[in-house]
Amino acid sequence: MGKLHKIAPEVKADILRRIKEEGVPVAIAAKDHGVHETTIYNWLGAKVKGAPSWADVAKLQKQNKELLGLVGELTLRLSAAQKKN
Repeated sequence: MGKLHKIAPEVKADILRRIKEEGVPVAIAAKDHGVHETTIYNWLGAKVKGAPSWADVAKLQKQNKELLGLVGELTLRLSAAQKKN
């Protein structure tokens, strides 16, 4: 097994920037920097800072559904009230 070494945060950031912003293929970035492709794919798959979790998404979807229901109900009430006038 090969020796593990820590990648400097600046190098990691540069690799990810090249891939995301410049469209450099992972294989080429890995070869250029002497990093295994799997390592880069793991970095790309890691949770992005500020990104919502699946639980957050599910909670927001539930809230959205509830709010749409309330809007629908209020729309019906307003429509009925306007018909009475």
